[in-house]
Amino acid sequence: MRLVAVTHGRPSSANREAVIRLVDGVASRRPDIDVAITFVDASHADVAAALEADAEPDAVIVPLVLSAGFHVRTGLSLGLDRLGDGARLADELGPDDRIVEVLAERLDELGLAEGDAVLLAAAGSNDPRAVRECFETSRLLAQRLGRPVTVGFIAAAIPRLPDAIEMIREVHPGSRVVVGPYLLAPGTFYDAAAAAGADLIAEPLLLPDEPAPHPLIDLVLDRYESVDASHWERA
Repeated sequence: MRLVAVTHGRPSSANREAVIRLVDGVASRRPDIDVAITFVDASHADVAAALEADAEPDAVIVPLVLSAGFHVRTGLSLGLDRLGDGARLADELGPDDRIVEVLAERLDELGLAEGDAVLLAAAGSNDPRAVRECFETSRLLAQRLGRPVTVGFIAAAIPRLPDAIEMIREVHPGSRVVVGPYLLAPGTFYDAAAAAGADLIAEPLLLPDEPAPHPLIDLVLDRYESVDASHWERA
């Protein structure tokens, strides 16, 4: 059965390489699965056409997104309905403790100190459920770190990241504001987060010059296997 990892947007070379490293890690871990990757332009009017080359009958589409906004719940779902042939859509990656594990590791690599104020920078969405999922991730990260974690959004939702940074500085004067980007890979959103005015920003979850973290490989396979298992239960 084929696993088709789908990411959307117009990736930079660094973004593309980072995501490919994740998919390569999945393929290496499970050589018995036929693994493919499709980059779907966020403005693509015909998602089914974009997936057609890779989504064979019974393929499992795993969206490489942290929160399922419009592109997953509407674009990919409708695209698969039109595609037919039994292709199925897995859940988005987040929220999940394995993402939080990598977020905590990135902050640790940065040198997070006891007095630092932590801010989770999320891309943002017009979908209220996706926004709630970002707040859930901040709750899980706060639990993991044993300290409060504030959320700031780069676009589409509030509080906006620069406003959240300013608020933290007013409430905790003298503390370093440290951003943990809730972003899968480098790109436009990461650049915007880096320019928002925090004292420090950690690396995104995936990097173009490093192997993908094992927890994220496990997570992608788990999303795939959950759909695969439900298929065989119904068969």
